[in-house]
Amino acid sequence: MSKRPEPVQVVKQRRDAALQSLVASVPYIRFLGVHFDRRGDELTSVMPFDERLVGNPLLPALHGGATAAFLEVTAIIELSWAMMWERMENGVPDMRQVQLPKTIDFTVDYLRTGLPRDAYARARVNRSGRRYASVHVEGWQDNRSRMFVQATGHFLMPERPE
Repeated sequence: MSKRPEPVQVVKQRRDAALQSLVASVPYIRFLGVHFDRRGDELTSVMPFDERLVGNPLLPALHGGATAAFLEVTAIIELSWAMMWERMENGVPDMRQVQLPKTIDFTVDYLRTGLPRDAYARARVNRSGRRYASVHVEGWQDNRSRMFVQATGHFLMPERPE
């Protein structure tokens, strides 16, 4: 007799708890106020506007360092989430041992001024192997088709537990 599938709410709660645990493991994410919206395996990061994120109060404009950090943590969480997702779907219950990828390089293109409002970002993994990954991240504010920043990063992947 085959095992009954878990109720969808139980699966959703387990996935949400795993994502929250992953995000909580990076204190800088909390400092920036970033949170992640999950739809299936797709993540959108959200950096709510805060006055302390303003770099130039005369414009006012989001600080370039805060913007770059927002995109970098989006890329790292996306890579880690992809590894976690694979393990969760294969029935590995303990997600606490997930190690984060290490940044090799991260190039940011500032396309326009970051306005004093919420920012959103999505990362796309271009390549992910055993040792190396390449990720592209796009950031926008009011209109997804009107990016204000984009980035490309290369990461050293942690050893995957067996």
